[in-house]
Amino acid sequence: MPKTPLRPSPPPLEANDVAIVGGGTALWFVAFLALLPFKGTLEQHGHGTWPWICLSGGLLGLIGLWYCRARRDAIRRARAAEAATGAGTGAESPEGPATRLD
Repeated sequence: MPKTPLRPSPPPLEANDVAIVGGGTALWFVAFLALLPFKGTLEQHGHGTWPWICLSGGLLGLIGLWYCRARRDAIRRARAAEAATGAGTGAESPEGPATRLD
């Protein structure tokens, strides 16, 4: 099999992780509140754990929200420190790390 040429790696995609995780967390809590009035009916049909699954999803989402906010703030601090020291102004290869296309 012939070798494929190397190309530079694309830059990582930027996304608003805090908004995405926050929206998902809010949806879990809304689902929990929507299922609470039907708790008795759900238990009769063998689905009594559904509200608690939604509550745990919301609580885990709060942990994810805390993590994403801490990560975002750390990235901002690192970029500010890099800009202040002048690092990254051409010290890297213009092509970036190479990857192989398969």
